[in-house]
Amino acid sequence: MSSSMSTTKVLVSDLVSTVNHVPTNFIRPLDDRPNLQQVQSSDVSIPLIDLQGCDIIQNIRYACQNYGFFQVVNHGVPVSVIEKMMKVSKEFFHLPESERLKNYSDDPFKTTRLSTSFNVKTEKFANWRDFLRLHCHPIEHYIHEWPTNPPSFREDVAEYCREMRGLALRLLEEISESLGLKREHIVEKALGKHGQHMSINYYPVCPEPELTYGLPGHADPNVITILLQDDVSGLQVLKDGNWVAVNPIPNTFTVNIGDQIQVISNDRYKSVVHRAVVNCNKERISIPTFYCPSSDAVVGPAPQLTDNDHPPLYRNFTYNEYYNNFWNRGLSEETCLDTFKN
Repeated sequence: MSSSMSTTKVLVSDLVSTVNHVPTNFIRPLDDRPNLQQVQSSDVSIPLIDLQGCDIIQNIRYACQNYGFFQVVNHGVPVSVIEKMMKVSKEFFHLPESERLKNYSDDPFKTTRLSTSFNVKTEKFANWRDFLRLHCHPIEHYIHEWPTNPPSFREDVAEYCREMRGLALRLLEEISESLGLKREHIVEKALGKHGQHMSINYYPVCPEPELTYGLPGHADPNVITILLQDDVSGLQVLKDGNWVAVNPIPNTFTVNIGDQIQVISNDRYKSVVHRAVVNCNKERISIPTFYCPSSDAVVGPAPQLTDNDHPPLYRNFTYNEYYNNFWNRGLSEETCLDTFKN
């Protein structure tokens, strides 16, 4: 099928039924392909933390220092809320093309939008992903923009967003304590008025998954990401130079610290490069919640974590400055932290 066909469909989910090969604009150079046969399994590689267990702070410290990623069980989010969120997400991406496209925009400043790839205006290679991006804190500022189809979308997603905010705040308090800071330091001192948004990612079946990515390797620009996955593998984390598959465990969330935690911790904790791969058998849905500072919040190393032996490694900056740098650079580089180093 000619690659010109790919220009007639805006979204990958609508393109997929018209092609039996990956169109040329999705094909990565030879040295930038997933090498799927070299990926390790995460069964013993990513810490699993019981949030109703013992030694939570020590376990979080260990995970953040050594992995930048961990999974959480007994997190307090009702199974019914998780199931409704996943169900309504699948229903949205299975709506007719004309219905979904009512939400389409390639304007990154729109606070509710359906789009594809990562940044269609700047990137050299497209990614095998569609996504619905929603801003969700404060919910009352944004819920009127969200889709009304499926009919339960706003109600189900709002309930999930509230649960995610509660979990994010708890985890940030525990991360703060694990750094030796006051429990409320990150939540009260580093985030300004707070921001929260989410992405409902849809990765269609791909005819040639070895040639492309759902998302290439990158570190997250925010503070903390809480990921809900369906039962299809796709998330991979870079650990000691090797890609490790984070296989889904029912009713758990996968948590990773973002660039802002690396800055606040003055490099005690590192945000970790991760990616999403696709497959030729099953569609996949993943739903990351991104908790972040408000755009005007000033971020820098926590003063309590700097001294003569540990000078501040980063200058202070606004989150808006950081995020704009991240967005304009796209995923051509894995992180933009170096731009803000002292």
